[in-house]
Amino acid sequence: MGAARKLVLVMLGAMALAGAARAENEAPPADQASQPAAPPAAPGAKEPAPPPSVTVIEAREAHGVLGRDVRGPNDENMGRIVDVIVDRAGVVRAAVIDFGGFLGVGSRKIVVDWNALHFGRVANKGDSITLELTKEQVNAAPEYKEDAPIVVLGAAGSLKPLLFDH
Repeated sequence: MGAARKLVLVMLGAMALAGAARAENEAPPADQASQPAAPPAAPGAKEPAPPPSVTVIEAREAHGVLGRDVRGPNDENMGRIVDVIVDRAGVVRAAVIDFGGFLGVGSRKIVVDWNALHFGRVANKGDSITLELTKEQVNAAPEYKEDAPIVVLGAAGSLKPLLFDH
């Protein structure tokens, strides 16, 4: 079955569920039509939550990034993504890369600006993410330590603090 046909079937199913939910909310079943209406909700009572929205993302369109290999502009190994940093508004700002070392020995974590990463081919778990910084620029970055100010290596190779209001 083609991807477009699957998407159409999923969308039709979601629309059918939404229509059934609307119909359930709009008219009572026939056996309840002659029964008196339920008393109004007490003041301060919570209204029922609306049904959640549904979004369908094609498998080839999005994938997780944690644990993905990161390659440099010359296809050099730059490490792997071990965390993602978001600001208080939930906007992705940077990625933490476990850089250097061998089998986890001698490695260190650095933080790079999210815009310095390119996700051209991530359809398979084996596909890597490209970092537009050189190994020398990454070597110069200070190590990431939790509960310390975060220094983000920018897409142009500049270092800048990532500060939040307290």
